[in-house]
Amino acid sequence: MAGQDLPCFANASSTSPEEAITFSLVLTSILLSRYNRFTKSGGVPLKALERFGRPPLPVGVHAPGHVDVTDEKAREAFWPRYREVIRSVSETRGFAIPTRESFLHEVGPQGALYVGSPETVAQKIAANLPALGATRFDLKYGMGGLSHQALMTTIELYGTQVVPRVRQLLVEAQGRC
Repeated sequence: MAGQDLPCFANASSTSPEEAITFSLVLTSILLSRYNRFTKSGGVPLKALERFGRPPLPVGVHAPGHVDVTDEKAREAFWPRYREVIRSVSETRGFAIPTRESFLHEVGPQGALYVGSPETVAQKIAANLPALGATRFDLKYGMGGLSHQALMTTIELYGTQVVPRVRQLLVEAQGRC
């Protein structure tokens, strides 16, 4: 690999996209803390590459989530674990301890958590990828405390239902353009 540049990835969960540029990092992957925080600056990664005379690279989204057969089942399994994990790091990272209301916002259409039935999660991914100028999505599953069976269900539903549905939704959206 001598003479070849390796792609640089920056985590934007605790820094703004503008700060990433300030530190000369090419923001090619966004770990969302709030979906709508990045929609206005979705072009920042590509602008950073242009600024440094580099060709465009794909932009990806890496976001936490949980998939189950129904929205309610997914939320009820994820909520207590999410609350505990965020509570355990809230003081050192400056996070507010989530409330049930804030959690419901985060699993909603404008939130950063991809929690719900296969259709709910697929719709959210398919809506957010184009809005962010992203071409890749990584589901960060495995919130601490979830059972092995819950993780296996997420993996199965994500692979067999969510991913094919996202592909279908994106093709349908291209046809409307």
